[in-house]
This record gives sequence, C-alpha cells and structure tokens, in this order.
Amino acid sequence: MLSQKARYALRALVELARADGVQLTAGELAVRADAPRKFLEAILLELSRRHLIMSRRGKFGGYVLSKPAAEISFAEVIRVIDGPLALAPCVSPRLGFRKCDDCPDRDLCSLREALLRARDATADVLEAYTLADAARSGAAADALT
Repeated sequence: MLSQKARYALRALVELARADGVQLTAGELAVRADAPRKFLEAILLELSRRHLIMSRRGKFGGYVLSKPAAEISFAEVIRVIDGPLALAPCVSPRLGFRKCDDCPDRDLCSLREALLRARDATADVLEAYTLADAARSGAAADALT
C-alpha cells in the first residue's frame, strides 16, 4: 500500500512538474498538494537529498525539479519514499531482496510466483508513468471542471 508520505511526495512533484521550471515555495507546494506544511518540508528535504528536486534558500528560494518531469517515474519516487515496490522481500530485484522470515525454501514457496508477477506488473506501470504524464492528465481534468 502506498504511504501517505509517498502520496504527498507525488502530489508535490506533480505540482512542480506543472510549474514547468518556476520555483515554488514549501508553502505554495503544501497548498497545491493539500499536504501539511511541516510534514511536506521533511519530504522535500528527503527528495532534495536524493536529487529529485533542487532547493534554493532565502527570501526568493523555493523548489524545482532537478531533471525534466518526463524523466522522473512514479516508481522512482515511490522507491525513494517507501522503498521497494515488491509485496515481499523475496521478489524484490533491487536492494530489498532477501528470503522471507517465515519461508523455509523460496524455490518451493507457493506464494512467490504470484507475488513476483504482481511486482513485475506494478513496476511496469509505475516505471512507465512519469510526473509529466500526471501533470498533463491533471491539467486535462482541471480543464473539464
């Protein structure tokens, strides 16, 4: 399940994508992303440390994406905030891989194949969907209201 922290991160990053290079302050992002400012500030710090956004301090400071929105996938953001996409550690192809605590033999596990397929399907969708896609789809939805 996607954490609230990841939801706020994605919302804020989509707002930065919509801003198209114009700096936004933490306060502006909190309003646009409908997120608590203090919580969002901690998320923005983490995103900055992981080089998804750049921050500028001071009176005219704010945040911008560190690379084009079309190059930042939902999967990348979720991995930064929540960790691996996999439902179980034994099906994570990245750093989260390990044998499940309660599984005597992963090769004989009756759950592993389904969890592996779910992880692959989830990764396929989230790797292909970018902040630019979300910004465009949100803009289209806003135009309809």
